[in-house]
Amino acid sequence: MGKPSHQRRLADTEAQAVAKSLRISPQKLNLVAGLIRGKKVETALAELEFSEKRIASDVRKCVMSAVANAENNHSLDVNDLVVAEAYVGKNLIMKRFHARGRGRGAPVMKPFSQLTVVVRQVEQEKVEKKAAKKSSDKSDGGKAAPAKAKAKSKEAK
Repeated sequence: MGKPSHQRRLADTEAQAVAKSLRISPQKLNLVAGLIRGKKVETALAELEFSEKRIASDVRKCVMSAVANAENNHSLDVNDLVVAEAYVGKNLIMKRFHARGRGRGAPVMKPFSQLTVVVRQVEQEKVEKKAAKKSSDKSDGGKAAPAKAKAKSKEAK
């Protein structure tokens, strides 16, 4: 008999990788994970390559592992992958102490964290539409929306 196989938690167009026991606090790791959320894999890897954060190299390894999982295990196209999710969780905390004066000790917490990266295959058309929309929003400098609001308020008078 044996156990029944469990269903896959991710969609067919997704793959994930988990980096466990990273020796950094979850708050600091989340700053680096925030850099890559929602970006194309090429862009995310380039940003991590030139990031000055110490943990960026480990995050880069995790992203590359997720891409390899997508390519080898799920036959997804590497060029269409986007970092859909990058979330951080707590792991163990090593508790040490620092000797202080008069026989006292101060606690020192050395936290570990874990990173989960999920990459998703997105059609090229959707990615191009999002990029075009972002560039058009940036090109008008955010002045189009207030101008429309002023025009509506004049019509109301």
